[in-house]
Amino acid sequence: MKRLALLILGILFTAMLSGCGYNSIQANEEAVIAAWGDVESAYQRRNDLIPNLVETVKGYARHEADTLKAVTDARAGVGSMKVGKDVINDPAAIAKFQQMQGQMSGALSRLMVVAEKYPDLKANQNFLDLQKQLEGTENRINVARERYNKQVQFFNTSIRTFPNSLTNSLLLHLKRKEPFKAEEGAKTAPKVKF
Repeated sequence: MKRLALLILGILFTAMLSGCGYNSIQANEEAVIAAWGDVESAYQRRNDLIPNLVETVKGYARHEADTLKAVTDARAGVGSMKVGKDVINDPAAIAKFQQMQGQMSGALSRLMVVAEKYPDLKANQNFLDLQKQLEGTENRINVARERYNKQVQFFNTSIRTFPNSLTNSLLLHLKRKEPFKAEEGAKTAPKVKF
């Protein structure tokens, strides 16, 4: 009879332990930690990506601007040279004319290379791509924060409901987790300057 009573108490104790929530509370806390890691990762992505994107756009815009400036300067040089019948008889004037045309040809060939090889890579397209990357990065951060807050809510609920609340107060002593809250001034979007 004593063995049967011990066996029944053992089964009852095991059943109570399995329903106490000890393991689920631990799993929920780990989910909160992992979700916070995702938030940090999204912020790190922004910190790594945005400066590189800005520099790429600036560099490409500079390349495009340099090419267009070279064409404009060459065109202005060619346009400023007065070409008349007397140029044919002046070897120095012909050499200067050829030099100006050579500069114009070089500038135009660079422009044509840009246009032919990279027809879709214009500075305005790069700026549009930068905007998309900025928006995508901010969306990733927002999704990570929302997932974190859901995990925090799930964890906080799990340590405050019965029987998990008993397990937490007697064994674990875990505190409620704080959900993500926007910093003061976070309502203002970050500004990108070129």
